[in-house]
Amino acid sequence: MLQSIRDRSTSWGAKILVGAVVVTMALFGVESLVGLLNSDGEEVATVNGEPITRQQLELQVQRAIRSGQVPPEQERQLRAETLDSLITNQLLTQYAEEGGLHLSDAQIDQLIVTLPEFQDANGRFDSELFKNRLASAGFTPISFRAQLREDMKRRQLQQGLVISEFSLPSEQERLAELQRQARTFRHYALTPADLEAAPDIDDADLQAYYEAHADAYQRPEQVKLAYVVLDKQAMAEDVEVSDEDLRQAWQDEAASADRRVSHIMVSFGDERSREDAGARLEEVKSRLADGEAFADLAADYSDDTSTSDAGGDLGVIGRGFFGEAFEDAAFALDEGQVSDIVETDNGLHLIQVTELDRPPFEEARDRLRQDVALAQVEDAFNDKAQRLIDESFAAEDLASVAEDLGLERRQSDWVSRDDVDGVLSEPGVMRQAFSDDVLEEGFNSEVIELDEDRRMVLRVVEHRDATTLPLDEVRDRVVAAVEAEKTREALEARADEMLASLRGGETLGLDWQRAESLSRQAESGLAQPVIEAAFRLPHPSEGETVYGRANDGQRVVLIGLESVTEGEANAQIESFVARMAQQLRSQAAVNGLLDHLREQAEIERP
Repeated sequence: MLQSIRDRSTSWGAKILVGAVVVTMALFGVESLVGLLNSDGEEVATVNGEPITRQQLELQVQRAIRSGQVPPEQERQLRAETLDSLITNQLLTQYAEEGGLHLSDAQIDQLIVTLPEFQDANGRFDSELFKNRLASAGFTPISFRAQLREDMKRRQLQQGLVISEFSLPSEQERLAELQRQARTFRHYALTPADLEAAPDIDDADLQAYYEAHADAYQRPEQVKLAYVVLDKQAMAEDVEVSDEDLRQAWQDEAASADRRVSHIMVSFGDERSREDAGARLEEVKSRLADGEAFADLAADYSDDTSTSDAGGDLGVIGRGFFGEAFEDAAFALDEGQVSDIVETDNGLHLIQVTELDRPPFEEARDRLRQDVALAQVEDAFNDKAQRLIDESFAAEDLASVAEDLGLERRQSDWVSRDDVDGVLSEPGVMRQAFSDDVLEEGFNSEVIELDEDRRMVLRVVEHRDATTLPLDEVRDRVVAAVEAEKTREALEARADEMLASLRGGETLGLDWQRAESLSRQAESGLAQPVIEAAFRLPHPSEGETVYGRANDGQRVVLIGLESVTEGEANAQIESFVARMAQQLRSQAAVNGLLDHLREQAEIERP
């Protein structure tokens, strides 16, 4: 929980590089770009007179989208949440600076150079790696350095609040006692069947509920879309691929397929010259030509004692295992073939491919057919993709574009930003549909790259604004909601009557269910609201029962608490609960500060 508070108080940009930010100008020299966070721009909010610009907001939004944390179709919601986060950050930063919290340039430097995200394989700070990672996240060193300084001030402030919170030993012991408790109680669920009659509902009830819950009956802004999709795989389905082409593709795959190899290695150096090593392998080649087995000769000739007794077997290898010269030779061989003499740092080798790691031809046929067909339509697809860009930009409709390119013009029903499926739900599509050029100006969209094999262009056919749906149109939904609400109220009233009777000593003849010595963590099959209500009831006196009730969806459950006992101690659970309690205290402290700052601040949103 506390971590979620920290997350909310940290900008999207800080999250992208796990809180890492920029190195000082002392490390990298003069900044060549203007610091983005210092740029002027249209204000989207002011916090105690300090502006938050639209540029700041858009930078954070785009960084979040580029980082893959948020789908583009959720950009609208993200923008609102990001503005709230920027306001919160501004409040905390102002408070931290007023309190004199400070980080020196040296502290910022030390933090950055020790972050593993910016270190090479040897654990040393790598300036190129640093610059590349900043660039990929959309930061300049100056802007990221400023971000780090603010983030660290806020973290210092929050950590100070967390450290200041503590609980007394007596409080911890009391919490452990409550956690160990076990309770025995009986329970009886009232359902709509327990009512003498269904509640009466009239038009006035429906109207009142509809007006009180108008937000639930909003129809969002919607559009009808015409669109075309250029699909390389669909183009490939119409291509005829010969069996000869498939077999050639299968053979071509052998050049890159992983393979099982064996080798005979002869080393040279102090005890043997390179010429002697070569002559030894020439002898092996001669014996291979006479029909002797590679595995037998490996046992007799190979200096690689780790493989010689296994026929020289090195197992299955891929590119990147044994160096360029060895692999170039191995991957030039077909199954069963033996290479010429290959020199590496270890010595001279003869290499044999004993097995290719690829499926049989018939098993690979369907995949090969798809791959060959895709390769054959590659140029035609690229040509059509370029024509789609050119023609959709110039055309005043989409039908002519579809006809010229031989594409199907499809049309959707009413869709909104968040209620869409199929190809229209893919990233970036609805953002284009609701862009100003498409929605307001009526142009065709830019070409949307759905993936490497598909391109889309869309156009708005019809548009309607968000509105509250009339009661007649949502009457069935309102009736169901009112029936559920009135039924629940009737059940609660009936439960209160029964509780009064039970507390007065009546038994009511109910078919109670029992829960024996139930702890808070025990698996019981009971709904959580029932368990929570049972543990909120006061301790009963000896021989007495304390009654209460709980709401569980459309049921109201009567509870009769009979006894409370002290359960067995569990050090692991009690330690966890103590930590959670401390986190809740810390969360309350941070939230309390934020509430206070918001109440005192002058926050304006134009």
